[in-house]
Amino acid sequence: MKKVITFGEIMLRLATPEYLRFGQTTQYNATFGGGEANVAVSLSNYGLPTEFVTRMPDNDIAKACLGELSRYGVGTKHIVKGGERLGIYFLETGAVARASKVVYDRAHSAISTIQSGMIDWKSVFADAQWFHWTGITPALSEDAAIVCLEAIKAANELGITVSCDLNFRKNLWKYGKKASEVMPELVAGCDVILGNEEDAEMVFGIKPEGFDVTATHGGVDGAEFRSVCSQMMERFPRAKKVIVTLRGSINANHNTWRGVLYDGKTLFESPSYDITHIVDRVGGGDSFMGGLIYGLISFVGDDQKALNFAVAASCLKHTIYGDFNLVTVDEVEKLMGGDASGRVNR
Repeated sequence: MKKVITFGEIMLRLATPEYLRFGQTTQYNATFGGGEANVAVSLSNYGLPTEFVTRMPDNDIAKACLGELSRYGVGTKHIVKGGERLGIYFLETGAVARASKVVYDRAHSAISTIQSGMIDWKSVFADAQWFHWTGITPALSEDAAIVCLEAIKAANELGITVSCDLNFRKNLWKYGKKASEVMPELVAGCDVILGNEEDAEMVFGIKPEGFDVTATHGGVDGAEFRSVCSQMMERFPRAKKVIVTLRGSINANHNTWRGVLYDGKTLFESPSYDITHIVDRVGGGDSFMGGLIYGLISFVGDDQKALNFAVAASCLKHTIYGDFNLVTVDEVEKLMGGDASGRVNR
């Protein structure tokens, strides 16, 4: 089976234990995570061959990160060595009415100093069927955006399916260009586009009329996003599918979660999950993307099943600590079938 390739930054994640605030903690739990790497881990867990491409320094922290990726079966042979540091992000997990906080320490990370031509994309894509990137990568630096565009163009030339998660992060766009200036050329090369309730508006100014993400109170009407999907397809005619994840936030520990998929004719809507005791929501969107890619590859012609798989997979991710979604196809399909009992398997 041909591989799924992902490209982006993986970071050291330092999280306060339990629900301690930054000012309270005397220790941090160290793991690794990053949007595109999270997708690769999900797909490896589902049995698909994957390769994660990035640039890393040649030091012991990076080696530990490589070991973690290898542990989950993610290929790393195309990772470029160089640069001075691995990026870091600090996480303070919120509770009830107090939101979680993320502080980035990723300036001058190895991937942000990547240069055009460092990666031989034709070699990377030699045995690939799918390429995935997110809007986080071109936000890191102008050079990272250029290399991402190189990858997209190479994938297009080779007939490889390209997907993106818009993943708008306003705090990352600091090198003098706005997302609205950089992203259109990149997204134009995509066959599958994913975003959440806000991404299309923040990047392209496309939004459903009368929708306010801060006033969802647990309920989001998927039908409102047909116009968003349609407008995205009009702007990016290469796109064959546009997907929107819909999170209703009751509080930091209790969300509703669902999604919609539009293929240019039909708007597919997933079941809605009521997630009442969130363990860790970081990586939730990445777990959705991993489930979606698996579904679109495995359930060809059944977009409803692919969407349902993605939402169920992501629902389960909210019960798992860390960035990675460590679930199996059987576990996802069991939830899709209606078994949310959580009974002990013996």
